[in-house]
Parts: sequence; structure tokens; C-alpha cells
Amino acid sequence: MKRLLFILLIFGLLGSAGILCAEEQAQNPPTPAVAEQPPAAQPTPPAEAPAQETGAVEAPPAPATPPKVDTGDTAWVLISAALVMLMTPGLALFYGGMVRRKNVLGTIMQSFIALGVITVLWILYGYSLSFGPDKWHIIGGLEWMGLKGVGLDPNPDYAATIPHQAFMIFQMMFAVITPALITGAFAERFKFKTYLIFLVLWATFVYFPLAHWVWGVGGWIRELGALDFAGGLVVHISSGVSALAAAIVVGKRKNHGTEQMAPHNLTMTLLGAALLWFGWFGFNGGSAVASGSLATSAFVVTHIATAGATISWMVAEWLHRSKPTVLGAASGAVAGLVAITPASGFVGPMPALIIGLVAGVACYAAVSLKAKLGYDDSLDTVGIHGVGGTWGAIATGLFASKLINSAGNDGLFYGNVSLLWNQLISIGAAWVYSFMVTLILLKVLDWTLGLRVSEEEESDGLDLSQHGESGYTL
Repeated sequence: MKRLLFILLIFGLLGSAGILCAEEQAQNPPTPAVAEQPPAAQPTPPAEAPAQETGAVEAPPAPATPPKVDTGDTAWVLISAALVMLMTPGLALFYGGMVRRKNVLGTIMQSFIALGVITVLWILYGYSLSFGPDKWHIIGGLEWMGLKGVGLDPNPDYAATIPHQAFMIFQMMFAVITPALITGAFAERFKFKTYLIFLVLWATFVYFPLAHWVWGVGGWIRELGALDFAGGLVVHISSGVSALAAAIVVGKRKNHGTEQMAPHNLTMTLLGAALLWFGWFGFNGGSAVASGSLATSAFVVTHIATAGATISWMVAEWLHRSKPTVLGAASGAVAGLVAITPASGFVGPMPALIIGLVAGVACYAAVSLKAKLGYDDSLDTVGIHGVGGTWGAIATGLFASKLINSAGNDGLFYGNVSLLWNQLISIGAAWVYSFMVTLILLKVLDWTLGLRVSEEEESDGLDLSQHGESGYTL
């Protein structure tokens, strides 16, 4: 009966969506919003009359005016980059509180070390492969290796009013946090040495190509017309699906299902969730790469969707388990943040609320099913990021509106079915590619280095066995 109520709730929300969108269309005349443009160039002075033939040498044409850096846009993107950077330590705390006490440092370290490893990869070749000159619509070229040619002048292909390096460092923070998300699937049992190699391989063969497909100029998903404003495909589906492959290949924790494995510090987890919520304003708002109306809209809908998912997860859990938990509220908040990410630059407040409400219920249901499906996704990465990211990408195809962003497209509820079709194609591609490549990488690492610590090391905990220290000395 409770499951039936959940299903009816989701269909009720989606059923009301068409009515809401129709009302919004009626209230707002269908004049597309003016896209944010860089400051206008100074008008060209009128051409002078042709000189008489007196033998004078004609003056060479004036050089083209270089793109102008806007200080407000630059400040917002740099602040947003710092906010997204803070999300990785926030994730470390979110995950760290959810594991057992003996594994807290090992879990935190898996997120924290990504800041170092992925940063080095990004400047050496990752940014070039992700955003460099297109090769066959699949990958960027190596022309920007070592940030060659990535200077302080704007690159109009990506952000016409901020230095190219500002765009580069902002995108770096996305690349940092994405593989760290996967660690939730194999928490408490993965070798740290193997993890470092996995970081390098996964970023190189999964994240960088997928980022080019979706965001790089010439990438095939971008050319298809699918929309992903801030990383539903690139960050959340890729990490969530890869987490599923990892949970399957790595296997369950020792004594999983027979031993109590409750979170050891929910205060830490809630603090981590709050930092993620805070940093996500830069994650989504900064993706406008300008400090104007689009950034404001993305900021607002991010908060609305997150609030809705926090409430709906809590209510679903309350109905299902008779108690509303702090862990559930924190997980619901993250589910809402994930789901609104691809849509944040294309939807208004009411669609954002619906996206969040559905995300809380859908992700809670997915997390509740993992025991029946037989895999040990220790910290719910698959249910929150895989399912939440997929729903968000679908919802973009339903609720996107040119009234919010004229550079986007209208979704199904605004009369355009083709966007939804493109979204489904991009989702399928991201699912299949991320799962298969991650599966291959993990199998190769298992055959060569081994993925898991020994049973004795697992019993001792990762803190002592992998790092030789303890998170608590009380």
C-alpha cells in the first residue's frame, strides 16, 4: 500500500506539471529571454570618403578589438570555483560520517587526495582532452597540453567575458569531485594504492571524453542538442553508473548483511551535506559563466529543488519506516541537488520544486531497493547520483523553457518532444559508456594490483591498515 502511495505521488506530481507549465506559458508572453551577451563593442566610426588619387598610401585596416574581460563576471566565476572546490571536502565529511569509526580517515582521504591528483592531470592534459579543439566529435586535441594557449584573454567559444584560465579552473573543480563521488560505492574495503591508479585511469578514459561529448565545442552530444547545464550527465550519471560497476566488481563488505554497519558520526555527515548545499550554488550558478540573470535563476532553482527533495525524502522515509531520520534528510538534500543540476539553467521555480519533490521519492526508493538487488553500494552513490542524475536529465527534457534561457530549448511540456528524445539518447550513451569502461578498468586493476584489502586489513579498518593512523584518539 505504501509503495502504491509513492507511485501515485510521483504520477500526481508529473500530471500537474503540464498544467503548471501551461499556466506559466499563458502568464508569460512567448517572447524569448534576451541571452546574456558580453559588453557591446564600441560602434565603428563611419568610413571616411575615399581619398583622392594623390599617391598617398592607404592606411592598413584597424586590428580587431580583443574580447573584453568583465570584472563582475570574472569575480563570480572565481568565487564559484572556490565554492565547488569546497564541495570536495564537504563530500569527504558527508561520506566520512557514514562509515564505521575505523574507516573515517581512509574515506576522507579518498575524496581529499582527488584535489591533488586530478588537478595535476587537468593541467597536464585533462583540460585539453575535455575542451580542446575537437577531434572526430569524440575528444579534444592535445593542443592545450600543459595549458599551452590557455591564457588570461577570454575564449569566446566557452566564456566571452572572463579569462580563459578562469573558465579552466572552474571546470577543474568539477573534474575533481566526480571520481570522488564513486568512492561511496566501495567504501571501507578498497586499497588506497589501487585507488590512486583508478583515479588517473577513470578521469582519463571516462570523465575527459564524456565532458567533451557534452560541453566541448564539436562534441557529439552537444551537437545533438541535448542539454546539461551543470553536470547531470558528465558528473552525476557518470559517477553513479560507475559506482554501480564498482559495487558489482569489488563485492560486498565483509559480514555485510550480518553485522551492524551504522554510520558512526551523523553530525559530520550533516555538516558535509550543508557544505555540499552551500557549494552547489557555485556549481550551478557558476555554470552561467556570468554574474547576471541566468546565474540568479540557476541559484534560485537550486535551492528550491533541494528543499523539495529534503522534504519528500523525509516524508517517504517516515511513511515507510515510521521515523524521519537525519541521514534521510541529508540524503534527500543531496538528491535534490543532483537532480536539479542538468536543468538548473533551463527551468523556473515551480518546475524546480516538482523536480526536487520527485527526486526525493525516487532516490529514496532506489536506495531502499539495493538490498533486494544484491549489491553493496555502501554510501548510496548509485541511488542518489545515478538515479537522481538520470531523473534530472529526463526532467530537463520535460521542463526546459526558452523563457528562462534563450540559448537552450523548450521541453515536452512547452510543445517540443525532440528535446526529450535527445535527452534520452544522451542518457543512454552516458550510462553504457560509463558502466562498460569502468567495468573494464576495474577488472584490469583487479587482475594486476588487486582491488580489495585483505580480510584482516578490512577488520582492522582502512585508517590503520592503509594510513597507519586513527581518526580518534579519545
